[in-house]
Amino acid sequence: MKIQKAVRMQNFQQNIFSEMADYKNKKISEGMDIIDLSVGSPDLPPPQFIIDALSKSVTNPNMYGYALKGIKEFHEGVQEYYQKNHSVHLDRDKEILSLMGSQDGLVHLPMVICDPGDVILVPDPGYTAYAAGAALAGAEMYSMPLKKENQYLPVFNEIPENICEKAKLMILNFPGNPIPGMATKGFFEEAITFAKKHNIVILHDFAYCELYYEEKPLSFLSVEGAKEVGIEMNSLSKSFNMAGCRVAYAAGNEEIIALLGNLKSNLDYGVFLPIQLAAVHALRDQSDFLEKSRSIYRKRRDTLVDGFNNIGWQVDSPKASMFMWAEVPSHYTSKQFALELLDTAGVVVTPGNAFGKWGEGFVRVALVQPEETLLIALEKLRESKIFL
Repeated sequence: MKIQKAVRMQNFQQNIFSEMADYKNKKISEGMDIIDLSVGSPDLPPPQFIIDALSKSVTNPNMYGYALKGIKEFHEGVQEYYQKNHSVHLDRDKEILSLMGSQDGLVHLPMVICDPGDVILVPDPGYTAYAAGAALAGAEMYSMPLKKENQYLPVFNEIPENICEKAKLMILNFPGNPIPGMATKGFFEEAITFAKKHNIVILHDFAYCELYYEEKPLSFLSVEGAKEVGIEMNSLSKSFNMAGCRVAYAAGNEEIIALLGNLKSNLDYGVFLPIQLAAVHALRDQSDFLEKSRSIYRKRRDTLVDGFNNIGWQVDSPKASMFMWAEVPSHYTSKQFALELLDTAGVVVTPGNAFGKWGEGFVRVALVQPEETLLIALEKLRESKIFL
């Protein structure tokens, strides 16, 4: 029998991530010691209180039914978290929706906002899930370049008028992946004004809001007018090292929340109840876990920034997120440089062009290894003499 592939699957081909993974595995099979700084997932465990909460709940035989949607305690936890951390009031019943990880929401939201042929404004470089969501909706993507000279913020007045007329959705991501840029209140105000003028929904991806160092990131919902035009999505994957638990939420405009909730009611039956209850403990956490976590990532960041600069690779120090966005030497492309690091030093990073056209000339370096491993990676890079 011949299996006929749907046309839409042309948008889901193997990409540079797969190429790099295959090449890394080839080097490992040849006996090379590899230090992987390409993976965008925490290497640290969740706090013990989350593990304890999960352990208690999973032994309860009443916890194995359909969740259907977010339980009241989870919604209240999100409500309290936003009030405490961002001075934002959310309606527990109308302005919050549970998600199976933020990627669930990022990929599915375009399907309730856009029709085939509509335009989605996306950051470039940007997280790859944005392209997946556009493909499922049959929408066209228009790249908003994130350039160093613009502090990695999109410039709205550079978007052509005919694109603005067709745009239905704009995705923003601060602090971002792959670029750990930070948004200002003035920028969000400009985005809201732009969205109102052109009748464009804003989705702010806020997954790295708790991984910051010198400056706390600003919630989009804390800016006046935000709820009129959009929503914010956040995940416990990065903040509390719960990546495999797949628990997140969308919050903001109640009409958008209702639309997404209607779609999801036809797709899934909610997040496993013990995971939701554990997430409530995280959202209400009063411990020093988050500060300790930030301290670990800050030390890793400083170790790499200082080490890179000492061997001749000048990189900027990120203010937030678990990534560094590092410019490659001018005589390399992003992919060539990533392969060179792997070949000569056994250090794996992600080529910037994997995240879009405007990522060319950079690589993403993830802070996902212990400090002692990072020091070994730095020594390997020094010995490789790539930067001489």
